[in-house]
Amino acid sequence: MEPVRVTIWNEFIHERTDPKIASVYPHGIHHTIAQGIAEYGFQIRTATLEEQDHGLSEKVLNSTDVLIWWGHLAHDQVSEEVVTRIQRRVLQGMGLIVLHSGHRSKIFQRLMGTTCDLKWREDAKRELLWVVNPAHPITQGIGEYIDLKPEEMYGEFFDIPAPEELIFISWFEGGEVFRSGCTYTRGLGKIFYFRPGHEAYPTYYHKQVLRVIANSVRWVASAHGAAPTFGNSAPFVTF
Repeated sequence: MEPVRVTIWNEFIHERTDPKIASVYPHGIHHTIAQGIAEYGFQIRTATLEEQDHGLSEKVLNSTDVLIWWGHLAHDQVSEEVVTRIQRRVLQGMGLIVLHSGHRSKIFQRLMGTTCDLKWREDAKRELLWVVNPAHPITQGIGEYIDLKPEEMYGEFFDIPAPEELIFISWFEGGEVFRSGCTYTRGLGKIFYFRPGHEAYPTYYHKQVLRVIANSVRWVASAHGAAPTFGNSAPFVTF
C-alpha cells in the first residue's frame, strides 16, 4: 500500500515575529507536527502562506491525500482562488484536518456554511479532552482522556453544524466545555476538526495529541464510496 500523502499547511507568522512563540516552535508549527507524525509512515510535505499559491498549487493538491491546516493571524490573506481549489479537492475526496484556530479559516467556514465562532480565553490553564466515541478509529491508543496544561480555553457556543460524529469534548478549569473533535463529510471528502494547539504552548509535542492527528490522517484518507454521477443521464433500462 502506498503511504498517505500529507501536506501540512501553516501560515507561519507567529513563529517568525514573536520571540516567545519562536522559542516554543523555532522551525514553525508545521515542522513540529511533521516531525511528530513522521514515525507513522506518511509521505509529508509542508506549505506556508508566503509561498506562491500559499504552497498549494493544483499540482500539490492533486498529489495530496490529506491536508492539515493551522491558521490564526492571516485568515483574510488566504486567496479565494486557493480556497476554491482546496474545496474542490475535498469534494473530490481529499481529507482535511483543521486544527485549533483554523476554525475561522476561509476553507472551514466555507465547508461548514457558518461563522464557526466561539468563546475563548488565554489563561494557560488545564484542559481535559474526554473521549466520547471510544469506538472511533481516531481515538485508537488514546485512553479515556488527554490532559493538557497549559492550554487556551475555547467555549460553547461553537457556531458549527451539528457534527456527524462527536469524538472529544473538552472541559476547562473555568467551567467551560467545548466540542473539540468533530467529523464531517463533504462530497467524497472527510473532515476532522481538532481543538488543541495554541501557538504559545507546546501542545504539538504532546504524544497523545500527535497520535490523534496521525489517527485522523488515516481516517480522513480512508476509502470513500462510489463517485456520484451528475448532469443529464440516459435511462438505465428501457421498456
